[in-house]
Formats: sequence, structure tokens, C-alpha cells
Amino acid sequence: MPHPTPWIGFDGLLDLVRDRTVTVLSGAGMSTESGIPDYRGPESRETDHSPIQYDEFVADERSRRHYWARSAVGWPSFEAAAPNDGHRALAALESAGVVNGLITQNVDRLHQAAGSRRVVELHGALAEVVCLECGALTSRHTMQDRLLAHNPGWDRTAAALAPDGDASVPQAVTRTFTVPACRACGGVLKPHVVFFGENTADERVDAAWSLLGEADALLVVGSSLTVYSGFRFVRGAVEASRPVGIVNLGETRGTPLAAVHVDARLGELLPQLAQALGLPAAPPASSPA
Repeated sequence: MPHPTPWIGFDGLLDLVRDRTVTVLSGAGMSTESGIPDYRGPESRETDHSPIQYDEFVADERSRRHYWARSAVGWPSFEAAAPNDGHRALAALESAGVVNGLITQNVDRLHQAAGSRRVVELHGALAEVVCLECGALTSRHTMQDRLLAHNPGWDRTAAALAPDGDASVPQAVTRTFTVPACRACGGVLKPHVVFFGENTADERVDAAWSLLGEADALLVVGSSLTVYSGFRFVRGAVEASRPVGIVNLGETRGTPLAAVHVDARLGELLPQLAQALGLPAAPPASSPA
């Protein structure tokens, strides 16, 4: 049942997580403070950058070529992004046992870089490339080397960074771009992420449900919940009588179902939350092996 007054401040959020085990669901807003744009945030609504659709990528060679050409430009900036204070605070909460793990819609692996250990990558990770024919996995580093070897000088093409490691490059410029095939079978290579219009892998969804099943509450951070792949967990938590807290800039699809919604920047609020619970804002350093 929708909550009548979800717009509650910091104290309400603190009450929601205190003395509970919490699963976190994170979205693109989690990484905007690390310099990675999102599709639906306040600053992105003024841009016109449509993500590629799965069917388009699979069926149209020109679309694949254009995608990889843009990705070759955007990848270095995307790869260089570093975790922000919000990522580090969530890792500290997990280290302390407040958070039992994270379900992330992000594909940047910044949670792992910050120290989070139990992460379900709902939509995969851009660090990997998969062959659509034989299923072979390779690293995005290797793919970048191959893209630039086939297209000398392409890494110096000027373009603006766009969401998910993409970049804005005129289509007319990418007509002669060469995309390497799978070394194992000659098949089509695709980032190992869920494109728009593509189904999330069952094993990832099952792992996310399992994580949520161990928790007493769900905390959504930086997601508009527009996409059902994330929103389903809010509905599931509510149906299981687990309270839902949301921290996001602006209202979300799940706000009417939440017990608490705080409108705040994650890099500021999450460290405050960790400190209010008596924790450091970042996880302790790992001991040398």
C-alpha cells in the first residue's frame, strides 16, 4: 500500500536503517558525482542522447559500427572514473554489517572499486565484452586495443562523454570505422551489459532476490526506478512488509511506495548516514596479503 507521507528527512532514514539489515539498490545517480552522466537525472533531461536498443545492435551492422566508434572515444574517460564518497560510505556500511550487499543497475564497477564485496551486477559490466555467437568473454581493455589498432588515431577524436561509456560522435564520421570480430569464432562482439530492450539474465535476478530475502529493509540510492528491472525489487520489498527508503534527487517511480524519501546528494548524505551510525565514512583498509 502506498505510504501517505514518504518525504521525510534524514532522521527518518536513520530510523529506517538502524537495527536492521539493509539491501541497497543503486542506480545511475550513484555515479554522477564520479563524472559519469546518467540518462534520467536532472542534468541529463536537457540532453538528447538516446541509448542503443538491443535489437538494433544485433540486426544492424551500421548501428554496431556507430556504437563501437562512440564507445572507443568514451571508454578512456569512463574507465578513469573513481568512486565518490557515496560509494565509500556504502562500502563502510557493508563492512560494518549494516548493509548485507548491493544490487546495482550500474555497469561501472565503482562499488567494487570502493570496497563493496557482495555486489549483484543486475545489468552486467562494461569491463567485459561477450561474443553473441560462442559466448566467449574478453576484457574491454583488450577490445579497446583492438579497436584502436583497426582504426589508428581514433582515440584522438574529440567528443563529449555520454552515459555508460558512450560518447557523442556524428554518424557521418563513423561510416569507415572497423569493428573487430570475435577471435574465437568470428562472431559479433557486444559489451557484456544489458541494453535497452534486452532481458536481464535470470541468474542475476535470482541472486538479487536472494540478497533482498536476507534483509529487513531496502534502501534505493540514485535510481528513478523508471525501468522495471529495478522497480520490481521495491514492489517485492513492500509485498514482503520490508520498509523501503529512497535517497534520490527528485521523485521516483517508487516514492509512493516508500516509507522514507530523502532528496539529497548521495556523496553528502551517505557519509552522514554512516557517521550517524558510529561508522567511518569509508571501509577500513585491507591488510597486506
